[in-house]
Amino acid sequence: MKEIVFIKQNLAKWKNVEQRLDNIQAESPESLSNLYFDITSDLSFAQTNYPSSPITNYLNDIALTLHINIYSSKQESWRRLITFWTQEVPDTVYKTRYYHLLSLIILAVSMLIGIVSTIGDPDFPNTILGPSYISMTLDNIAEGKPMAVYASEGEFLSFFYITLNNLWVDIRTFASGLITCYGTITSLLYNGIMVGCFETFLYQQGVFKESFFTVFVHGTLEIATMVISGAAGLALGLGWIVPGTYSRKIAFKRSAMQGLRIFVGVVPITITAGFIEGYITRHTEWPFFVRGLIIFLSLCFILFYYIYLPYKRNVYDKRQKKD
Repeated sequence: MKEIVFIKQNLAKWKNVEQRLDNIQAESPESLSNLYFDITSDLSFAQTNYPSSPITNYLNDIALTLHINIYSSKQESWRRLITFWTQEVPDTVYKTRYYHLLSLIILAVSMLIGIVSTIGDPDFPNTILGPSYISMTLDNIAEGKPMAVYASEGEFLSFFYITLNNLWVDIRTFASGLITCYGTITSLLYNGIMVGCFETFLYQQGVFKESFFTVFVHGTLEIATMVISGAAGLALGLGWIVPGTYSRKIAFKRSAMQGLRIFVGVVPITITAGFIEGYITRHTEWPFFVRGLIIFLSLCFILFYYIYLPYKRNVYDKRQKKD
């Protein structure tokens, strides 16, 4: 890339950083860290391609100023335990919103594939869910307890093993983004097909209502974690497939940081979903209203934290400041 093109593409960002440095006391440690990461990425690119250019010295001065201020504010690092969840994760979600949308589309399409395949092939559930699971479910339905599988073990053991399994699925979906996103997409497809197949099979057995108000008590959060982990994996993989104006190495570092933030942000939700499945889902005797309320509150949380808050912080609040 020619130096003049590099400067034109990034000059506005650098000037914005300079303006924020003029009011450095108003910046939080995490925002300084984000600025430092962006500037050092540009500095690394400039050092590689324009080592003797004044722009390299200019970026080095900005990076040094940021480094000094970050170091001096280390005593406030405890604040990141709060601001990580209230600022960093929502901001990263906004920056990677198209990855989240793509992950949602892939999962939705795969669920549709599971639905259509189950309707078209009566033996499809045996292939996806396994003959033993289908047989057990049919026996439970015959006994009038279609969702008895959720109470087959003790509460703590259910919570423990379910959470471990779900965390493993999240890790696999995220980490497999390293394989040019193929692994992430495959994981989303498999899980989506399984969910669509499972719910369609129960619908065919005439127990969809009971299934919905049981499975989605924990499934609302669980499906959301699939989408979010998928977005983290896509961010991880596409960063070095489509590096943009950065070198492939720098682009990968940036995307890996974004993907890691998204993934860490979803871990508490996965644990919460496991807790609900282990301790609450088993109570199929609870009224539909109570279980429906849990589903509704779970959905509200996801919409607030992953749609409203990122939009508010990155669009609405910035418009208010300009006005």
